[in-house]
Amino acid sequence: MSYVALYRKFRPREFKDVVGQEHIVKTLTNQLKFDRVGHAYLFNGTRGTGKTSTAKIFGKAVNCLNPMEGNPCNECEVCQGINEQKYMNIIEIDAASNNGVDNIRDIRDEVVYTPTNGKYKVYIIDEVHMLSIGAFNALLKTLEEPPEHVIFILATTEPQKIPITILSRCQRYDFKRISVETIANRLTRLMEEENIEVEERALRYISKVADGSMRDALSILDQCISFFIGEIITMDMVLDILGAVDTTVFNDLLEAIIKKEVNACLKIIEKIIIQGRDLPQFINDFIWFLRSLLITKTVKDPRDILDMADESILLLKEQGKNIEEETVLRYIRILSDLSNQIKYSSQKRVLTEVALINMCQPEMEEDYTALIQRIKTIEKQLKNGIITKEIPKQTIINKEEPKQEKKEIKKPQALTEDIKQLIDKWAMIVGKLPMHMKPYIKRTKATIDNEQLIIICEDELVKSYLEVEERKETLKEIIESTLNKTIQLNFKELKENEAYSENDDIYAKIEKKVNFEISYED
Repeated sequence: MSYVALYRKFRPREFKDVVGQEHIVKTLTNQLKFDRVGHAYLFNGTRGTGKTSTAKIFGKAVNCLNPMEGNPCNECEVCQGINEQKYMNIIEIDAASNNGVDNIRDIRDEVVYTPTNGKYKVYIIDEVHMLSIGAFNALLKTLEEPPEHVIFILATTEPQKIPITILSRCQRYDFKRISVETIANRLTRLMEEENIEVEERALRYISKVADGSMRDALSILDQCISFFIGEIITMDMVLDILGAVDTTVFNDLLEAIIKKEVNACLKIIEKIIIQGRDLPQFINDFIWFLRSLLITKTVKDPRDILDMADESILLLKEQGKNIEEETVLRYIRILSDLSNQIKYSSQKRVLTEVALINMCQPEMEEDYTALIQRIKTIEKQLKNGIITKEIPKQTIINKEEPKQEKKEIKKPQALTEDIKQLIDKWAMIVGKLPMHMKPYIKRTKATIDNEQLIIICEDELVKSYLEVEERKETLKEIIESTLNKTIQLNFKELKENEAYSENDDIYAKIEKKVNFEISYED
């Protein structure tokens, strides 16, 4: 007997074999147990989730001579005939190649005849969205009022292409993507039946790459077994077959990007290419790696979302300490654009290297996220006392000379009259603010209250943004350096029905005094 592929050999024959679709299985078995079978069904879902298999099991169950709790017995004449594909009353039609009006008219002419044996004729129309408009119209009347002995099961991956008149006449069942855990458990059981040893890590990776499709997972596993016949299937073997890389490479690459080591990034890409890895697959896997990293930084308990070992999650958390969420989002955006471009490009390596250089050097980009990262880099350098401008040699202090302690000159406290001087200097103060603060300052008003400068914010978002200690100190330092006096600075949210006092409104006074509108854009 010729070899049978795993996905065909282990195709579900009973409802209990359909994994990951418990909500559908329970509904269908209840209909069979209590004799509430409908005349038209629509099975919708991505590839490999069990639509056609479930349709065949349902067709077998409604015709079974000895059904058990809604399940076919697989022992009677009808069940054995269906299993051997010799039963004439289960008609499977591929709408991709039989999508014309004449094909549907043939069905319409045949449904009037009763089944030769069994209770129902079951028509399974796969990829039904491929039917032409004329074919849908020809099917409509039959679907609306079929003979009592006929059941239609329509299967599709794109229900939005099916006319609403067809959809409204069917019971719709949406097949979910099968979880990684469910696929991995199923593969483990099947490998035990086949007496083939496969590493657990390898099975979980295959389950992840299958993207919710049991059939894809079985096909990948079949390919790996064929290549390494008689050997224990390891993670490295699976990576070789799929042209993928281990997650340690993503750790090394991300570390190089964070440190802005372009040379190290390009060497990693060169190593991947020399090993014959698939660049589009590598980019997609790296995006998923960054997605997992972002979840560990933003979710309290990432184990509920990430299908990863606890050790891997701890490693991601440790690495996430060196990078901010905005930066990870920027990396994902760049790689997502690269993933779309690289599909149709003949220069995949060049595009990948350019994207990595952009990630290492945000100054090459002019978008908002890159600009924010550049500003944060400069702020971090200033905070750590790093001066990017070259200092003349004659100004460098000899290390051997004792450093003279600077005497801090205590500035006097600003009074109400001093703060009022801000009216003439406020535009200059706003101009000195960092660019990321200016849009928020524009949504505020300034007033004076008991020798304090009060910044009234438009809403809670603006107030919480400006109240951050780092930004508050930035604004305070600029004001104090302008006045050469210390001030008390506080923020207040504008309450409902609260009006500004025009006497204290600094912005209004500026507009009256100089008769021009302040621009908050550089």
